[in-house]
This record gives sequence, structure tokens and C-alpha cells, in this order.
Amino acid sequence: MKCFSIFKDKSKSKKRESSSAPELRNQSKSDNSALTRTSRSLPSPRSIPELYKEKEHNLRVFSFQELRDATNGFNRMLKIGEGGFGSVYKGTIKPLDGQGEPIVVAIKKLNTHSLQGHKEWLAEVQFLGVVNHPNLVKLIGYCSVDGERGIQRLLVYEFMPNRSLEHHLFSTTSTLPWKTRLEIMLGAAEGLAYLHEGLEVKVIYRDFKSSNVLLDENFKPKLSDFGLAREGPTGDRTHVSTAVVGTFGYAAPEYVETGHLTIQSDIWTFGVVLYEVLTGRRTVERNRPTLEQKLLDWVKQFPPDSKRFSMIIDPRLRNNYSPSAARKVGKLADSCLNKNAKERPTMSQVVESLKQAIQDSGEGSSSVSKSPLTSSSRSSGRRSKKV
Repeated sequence: MKCFSIFKDKSKSKKRESSSAPELRNQSKSDNSALTRTSRSLPSPRSIPELYKEKEHNLRVFSFQELRDATNGFNRMLKIGEGGFGSVYKGTIKPLDGQGEPIVVAIKKLNTHSLQGHKEWLAEVQFLGVVNHPNLVKLIGYCSVDGERGIQRLLVYEFMPNRSLEHHLFSTTSTLPWKTRLEIMLGAAEGLAYLHEGLEVKVIYRDFKSSNVLLDENFKPKLSDFGLAREGPTGDRTHVSTAVVGTFGYAAPEYVETGHLTIQSDIWTFGVVLYEVLTGRRTVERNRPTLEQKLLDWVKQFPPDSKRFSMIIDPRLRNNYSPSAARKVGKLADSCLNKNAKERPTMSQVVESLKQAIQDSGEGSSSVSKSPLTSSSRSSGRRSKKV
């Protein structure tokens, strides 16, 4: 089996490696053809593939054998997640210079039979190869192998020991404290604000959900899984037209109905997760009474300005939360869920609102120290149903 880079071979010593880079480069341009500049004569932001070319040297290219060894042959005992894309394993790799202690990483091994998986893999390499923010997961490197056993596509990320926001909201008996919840959402909002406003090109994340908000050893959040990310509209375009993909219960209604993707689509999904954080309920729970199965339909009965609003707050918090801050978060969620996409707040405005809610919840908004939370049950890490 032979490993090769996406665009060029960074390892001069591997003379026998496949030189399929031009094919992958052309494919990446094709995949993003609807997103690149509409006219070469007009000034336009550079595309993600163009920006990636400047930074691809920062990513480490692994051999397949290196990653096999890192996971003890992709041992099932080291599997920490699984979904339609494939499996994620905890592993250890040697430092680039070969010196020092092994580095703990998360290794995503894509399903070898998934054509969509390859496109998502390529998108993750390109987007995560360009972005740089403390609230976005770091991509360390990748491996792309064509061999007798088929095509292998792998990604190597920094390891996030406290799993995901989803895990702590729904899959443990421990309770995620109120202020910790808000600080996690603030960090996630700052990551989204960077994607929307902090780059040369706008990036639509398109897959914001609690399972994609990973937590480090200090419960600092980082957005992961950029396989569905797209460049935002440029020039005089108002949207990007795409096939409707994402996770059931999270996608913005105008996107589901028309396939028109905008920055505001991310704002809607953020509002959904805000209500998950407030209520401790998943966006869809089929085991509940009919009127309570869909989270957004249920919370409409309890407006933030009403006396009944406290009835939707996660009972596991046992009143250990700020009622005034909770109402502010509820109002913020409602504004994110405005049916008129143009009237939703920007992520920068969301960030400021969450900072105020944290301030209302106690003294300051210092980062969370190592949490005493324990994980009493294992999260499956499976993807939710696709729309």
C-alpha cells in the first residue's frame, strides 16, 4: 500500500508513492465549483482550496502502517466513535522529530465503500488545513492510501478526552453544571463567529449539533467534523445551492425546503442546541408523549417571558441556575430560530448575548477548571438520522 498527499508529495524519500495528486486537486476544484469566484475579472476572496495550498505544509502525512500501529491494528477496544463515515479510534503517534513522549490522538478511518465519505474527508482536510481558532478542533494530519485492499482515507486529530456536549447532556448520570453549559456554548459561538466573519472567505459549518461540540480536559469546546462545511456565497449571490444534507431536527427550515444554504442556516442550528442545553432533551425523542417528541414544538408552549418557562429547564440542574440568565438564553434561542432568516442575529451578537448571560449567572466568566464529572455510561458516538 502506498500513501500519497492530497496535492503534492511532502516526503521526498518516498519515491515509489503514487502521484495521483493532480486528480485529487482537480476533484477538489470540481467539488467547490459552485463556490468559487463567478468572474475572474472581479475581485473575489480566494477559495478554500486556494487558501489550503498556502498551508498544506502544516499538515503531517502519515503512512497507513503508522496509523495501524498507533491504534494497535484498529483495535475495537480503542474505538471511541462510529457513524456513517466510518470509525474513530484513540491512538498514540510519535512526535514528528521522533523525540519525546508519544502523542495521544483521535484517528478517523473512513468507510472504504463510501463515495460520500471521500468527499467529506477531502473537505475536512481542506477546511481544517486552513482554519486556526482555539474553538475549532486541530487536524494534525492525514493518510490517503490506494492499495490491494481498496482505498483508505484517514484523518488524525488532537484528542478530546471529555468527549462531546451530547455525551454530557444525554448519556451520563452526571449533571453538566449550568455555568459550564453556558461557557461551552460561548466557546462554540466564538468558533462559529470565526468561521462566519474571521476568514477571507465565509464558511458555513452546516453540521452544528451537540455531538460535534467536543470537550478538552478543561471542558473547553471545539467544533469538529467539517465534512459538510461549505464556502459561503460570494459577490452578489445570496446563498449557495446544495443537496440537503445534515442531521434530522437541526437543519434550518428554509434550507430543507429550498436547498439554499446561508450563514443564517448555522444560526438556526445554534438555536436548536441552545434549547437542548436549557432542557436537557434531544431535538427529537420518540419515546415521549406525542406533543413532546419534537423539542422545538414542545418549548413553544413555554415562552421565556411566561411564568411557565421554568418548567422546561433541565430538572437535573435542581434549580442550580440563574432564572434571569435562563430567560435571556431562551430569548436568544428564539431569535436564532426566527423563521425569517434575515432577522436572526449574527454569531458575533450571539457571543455578546452569551457573555451577558454568563455574567448574570455569577461572578465573571472564568474558564471551567477540570470538571469533577464522571462518565458512567459510554456514548455510542453514532451519527443521528440524516435528513
